[in-house]
Amino acid sequence: MSSARALVWFKRDLRLFDHAPLAQAMQFESAAGLLVIEPEWLHSPECDPQHVAFYLACAAELQAKLAALGLPLLVRTGSMPAVLQALHQQWRFTHLLSHEETGPLWSYRRDQEVARWSTSASVQWLELPQNGVVRRLRSRDGWARRWLQRMNAPTAAEPTGFKGAAGLQAEALPSLRELGLSTSGRQLPAAGEGAAWHTLDDFLAERARPYRQALSSPLTAPHSCSRLSVHLAFGTLSMRSVHQTTEARIAGCGDRELAWALRSFASRLRWHCHFMQKLEDEPSMECHNLAKSVNGLRAGDGTPLDAVHTERLQAWCEGRTGYPMVDACMRQLRATGWLNFRMRAMLVSFAAYHLWLHWREPGLFLARQFLDFEPGIHWSQMQMQSGTTGINTLRIYSPAKQARDHDPEGRYVAQWVPEFGSSAYPQPIVDEVSALRHAKETLYGLRNSPQAQQQAQALQDKHGSRKSGLPQTGRRRAGAPAPQPSGQARLQGELF
Repeated sequence: MSSARALVWFKRDLRLFDHAPLAQAMQFESAAGLLVIEPEWLHSPECDPQHVAFYLACAAELQAKLAALGLPLLVRTGSMPAVLQALHQQWRFTHLLSHEETGPLWSYRRDQEVARWSTSASVQWLELPQNGVVRRLRSRDGWARRWLQRMNAPTAAEPTGFKGAAGLQAEALPSLRELGLSTSGRQLPAAGEGAAWHTLDDFLAERARPYRQALSSPLTAPHSCSRLSVHLAFGTLSMRSVHQTTEARIAGCGDRELAWALRSFASRLRWHCHFMQKLEDEPSMECHNLAKSVNGLRAGDGTPLDAVHTERLQAWCEGRTGYPMVDACMRQLRATGWLNFRMRAMLVSFAAYHLWLHWREPGLFLARQFLDFEPGIHWSQMQMQSGTTGINTLRIYSPAKQARDHDPEGRYVAQWVPEFGSSAYPQPIVDEVSALRHAKETLYGLRNSPQAQQQAQALQDKHGSRKSGLPQTGRRRAGAPAPQPSGQARLQGELF
């Protein structure tokens, strides 16, 4: 485009392959990339230094790859649109190219400010989708087919070279210390697009074989789950790439056992975007109950926590509830930044039903622990697992049953709670029988009211999944049931 200048704004899309804004930028007279470390993110209650450290590591690889293609990646620390205004005075870009983002409220409001600035500065802001989430969706009817159409569409053209912006040079990325952050203290997984593709290829080649049997146990899930959630959260890999690469692997796989495992994995990919769509459609759900009938029900919902519930929350956060499976899971999560889906669901269930805590404060704590924090999935799941959506079955996890089913020899508990069985281990913080009796009687009683049922129908119409009508992935084994994602525990770790 003659005399047109493109600024590619990188957010949670730190990759080259299947990156639509980058593909568009190749058509412009000159182009530059922009990565902004925003104080609003650093100071948000969901952010943890581990997130920033991983983000910077991904950005370092991206910056080097872009430099080789002639595109400088500018790095700024500051608020949008002030960063855009200063850069626009320096280099009169005409177009701002970025991916759409379904993020927390601070990013939602930030994007509104960027839209206003773009209009006032006569800069055309082009936002392009990067997953199955649909902007300004009017109805969920047909959503699954639209998702499949996006996933089967050709990937964005791979960038081959850019006409870099004259006078603009890439800057060094800041360190955690320069940003005023302490080190995370965790050993992070390999970051960047190269690591993302290696993780996917390794999973599809062999690691997925025991996926169906292994994804629920904290002993086997770390190896047999795909471990792609962090790469999707930071955008070092696109959902379309995962979908198409998985389908190609299934089509060419002569190993029936492995192919069946991959079909199970592929059937879950749609649910990733399904839950993100809920936050896109209702941004307030990260702070407010979907079902208004439960407002004010639990401690911390509209009122400060009293001393009893404050201690319960602290004990849960620190892994000292007196329930060994709960404490082991929390300690693993705090140490590694990852936990498999069923154990994530158990942690939320325990906080909601056993401890009778509103989901917001436990959700913020978990958001900081999950390296793969994905806002849309996270807040949808905090509400679903806490029984505040009004439309999902109440699922209350028994820590003892989870231990029997997934740690029958006690190896997991012994690893993470070595003091269990000694006088140093605390007594249970609540009595399970009485706590669950109270939770069930209260919530089931509310759900039977005409007001709650009317609200539930409205919520189902807006947010509920539909029968997709999609073709099955590959061929099923004779007599085997089709994989059915039940909605039981759609935390990001379940799928990956």
